Amino acid sequence: EVQLVESGGGLVQPGGSLRLSCQASGYPFSSHAMSWVRQAPGKGLEWVSNIDSDGTTYYRESVKGRFTISRDNAKNTVYLQMNSVNLEDAAVYYCNAVKSWGQGTQVTVSS
Repeated sequence: EVQLVESGGGLVQPGGSLRLSCQASGYPFSSHAMSWVRQAPGKGLEWVSNIDSDGTTYYRESVKGRFTISRDNAKNTVYLQMNSVNLEDAAVYYCNAVKSWGQGTQVTVSS
């Protein structure tokens, strides 16, 4: 059974930083791409970033230069380092892989 468990969300001030983690199990982690997707209140799902099995990364334009996705295949974990966070980054963040989703982790941005 595929399981994806996000963690690391919380309250952050504008301009602050946060690191999200997604622990994966139940499938060959190193062989598959991982994605971060977010959903702000009242809005639809929005793709944020992707990391391929070979480590190639992709970002939506609004987070380029601020967010960094990475993976640790030894720990079956993908990370999303969020820097210079702004109000538009507030959302529930989900990791996605092999057509499965985690439960999400809430990121709240407030001064």
